[in-house]
Amino acid sequence: MEENDGHERSGRLGMRADPAELRAQLVALLPRLRRFARTLARDAHDADDLVQLAIERALTRAGQLRPDAPLAGWMYGIMRNAWIDELRARGRRAHLFAPAEAAENVGDASQGTQVEALSVQDALARLPEEQRSAVALVLIEGLSYKEAAHVMQVPIGTLTSRLARAREALQAMLGEI
Repeated sequence: MEENDGHERSGRLGMRADPAELRAQLVALLPRLRRFARTLARDAHDADDLVQLAIERALTRAGQLRPDAPLAGWMYGIMRNAWIDELRARGRRAHLFAPAEAAENVGDASQGTQVEALSVQDALARLPEEQRSAVALVLIEGLSYKEAAHVMQVPIGTLTSRLARAREALQAMLGEI
């Protein structure tokens, strides 16, 4: 008897997966990938680019997917690693250009005041990347602690600590303590 909790929609690929089957499973997984990418990137355009990059990497590296591994977990790992690569590249670019050359000071910051109550999405975006990823994988995507720890390449205890700190920070930001 196979249990379907709604999170295994992506299925598992067999030993010799048909490329068309992989593409079909990736298409079915797109909404979850987009949601995770938006949690990581905090920008819709960056998130779309991240999903595209992850899909491209998955298709070119399909032979690396273990037959017993869930496709969703593999894709989250690819996406997380791609985002880390992007953040590192941005850090290098920031050191190469002065802020004015990078067009970071376009517009007048005093034009709009942000006196709105924090939404959950805004509070989540303010968390450190490690905590935001943990929340996204466990609380939003529904991965088990073991699966999320594997995707993040950390021990389960580290994941648990990150989740606890993230929950406390979210509660503090949202004024629910």
